[in-house]
Amino acid sequence: MKKIAIVALAGLLLGTVSCKESEFAEAYPDPAKIAESTVEKQFTGVLYANREYVLPGYTHYFTTLRLSLNPYTQAIGRLNQSGLYVPGSAGVENVWYNYYNMLAQYRELQKIYASRPADQQADRKIFMLAAAIYVYDQTQRLVDVHGAIPFSEAGMLSTNGGEYASSLAKFDTAEGIYAFLLDDLKRIATELNGITLNAGYQKSFQTQDFINKGDIAAWKRYANSLRLRLLNRVSDVESMKTRSNTEIAEILGNATTYPIVETNAQNIQINVFDINTDINSKGFQGGLASDGWYGNTAGKAMIDHMNTNKDPRLPILFEPGLNAAGKFIGIDPLATEAVQTAQYNAGQLAIYNRYTTSHNQFFPGVIINAAQMNLIKAEYYLRTNNDASAKTAYETAITQSVEFYNKILSLTNATGITGSTIPTAATPASVAAYIAGDGVSWAKATTNAQKLSLIATQKWLHYNVVQPYENWADLRRLDLPVLSFQVDNANNQTLPPVKWTIPGNEITYNAVNYSAVKAADNLKTKLFWDVK
Repeated sequence: MKKIAIVALAGLLLGTVSCKESEFAEAYPDPAKIAESTVEKQFTGVLYANREYVLPGYTHYFTTLRLSLNPYTQAIGRLNQSGLYVPGSAGVENVWYNYYNMLAQYRELQKIYASRPADQQADRKIFMLAAAIYVYDQTQRLVDVHGAIPFSEAGMLSTNGGEYASSLAKFDTAEGIYAFLLDDLKRIATELNGITLNAGYQKSFQTQDFINKGDIAAWKRYANSLRLRLLNRVSDVESMKTRSNTEIAEILGNATTYPIVETNAQNIQINVFDINTDINSKGFQGGLASDGWYGNTAGKAMIDHMNTNKDPRLPILFEPGLNAAGKFIGIDPLATEAVQTAQYNAGQLAIYNRYTTSHNQFFPGVIINAAQMNLIKAEYYLRTNNDASAKTAYETAITQSVEFYNKILSLTNATGITGSTIPTAATPASVAAYIAGDGVSWAKATTNAQKLSLIATQKWLHYNVVQPYENWADLRRLDLPVLSFQVDNANNQTLPPVKWTIPGNEITYNAVNYSAVKAADNLKTKLFWDVK
């Protein structure tokens, strides 16, 4: 691994990718021909660069998520060993450099676009707007785990003519990046409302866009849904409260001008159509389920909540241990390592359902979905004292979450799984009964604090291992649901961290710029939106 300036150059070598690496190799055997890239192909290169960190790829789940985010949210269980709350350096670096590889390709896209005459820029503007939305989404994700990161000056090695020293990037503050993203996404949302494409470029956009297939309406929903997510994330930050409430009200009150994802048919995700292409989820099995219980063993809190409340998603998301007599049992985070190990070895612990998740090679790359949006709406309506709308959004979200996992189950191509049978899809009647149950019912929660806990719990259940970054961010921001962790007194990091630290190579090679953020670069300094 090298610093950002160098990884930017490496990123350029994939910048002209369409949908297959083989196609790139055939069309561009000489990396010196990178200057011949087009706006259209470079746009796809941006999307392609981090596809395995949006689709459930092996490296992401195995080296990063099983050792950090997923156990920090208790979406999975972990052995109580010393050091379990210290993020693995390899996993953190993989996420860091994957992001900057993508960002370098985005900078190259900007460079290519800027070199075109005005008429060509006008024809290809949609590629720039869509690429920015996607990059901003991934930027929020990195900010939410690290805080301050290099952004505004990062990935500029090619733009700066290969001048290495001038391409070392400063660290932008997390709050500053959020403000920029919100400003520019609002600009993009407005610009998308007035954009038109001629037939030729509409076809080109459809061909190169493997997320929304050239659907401009979907990109509008993506932009505004991302705005809603960012605005909700900063809703408790004193300096941003007014903006958060004003702009959320503007978005939710003007569906025609600022559409968001409202139904599962509108979900923003990378769909897998042919597992023999590079757009597939073949790595999910190895990433989630290849290391015994470390990757996919159920946590006790989640399983207990689903059992107690007869959650219709339980048999879709999990399968019982081989010797558990059909019972769903999660690993107790407060038990000793010996007890946990014995329980696992006895085949008692539930795991994520292999038909739905790990062995499902058609599992989509989840970006934004309807249940997520309605849970954000429920939270907003609750804090603005609109209880009726909060209730509607909350209950709609639950229904949509069940539909979401039913749909994913229906896509599965998993075969040859021993000790389990393919689960049955949840029924509308089971969803209605769940929503009316004591531990889920909105009407039976008597205070706003209790209702916020209901919303937070449904986010946690819906996100699980599928949207781990959203899960960890909301858990830190809301401190809900309340989870118990064994204190690791043998290590300086006694409980789960509140963020990641900057990777070592970046510290070494970008030392001057790093010095500005060094004081806050530890596992205990909260992000600016984590104020509770």
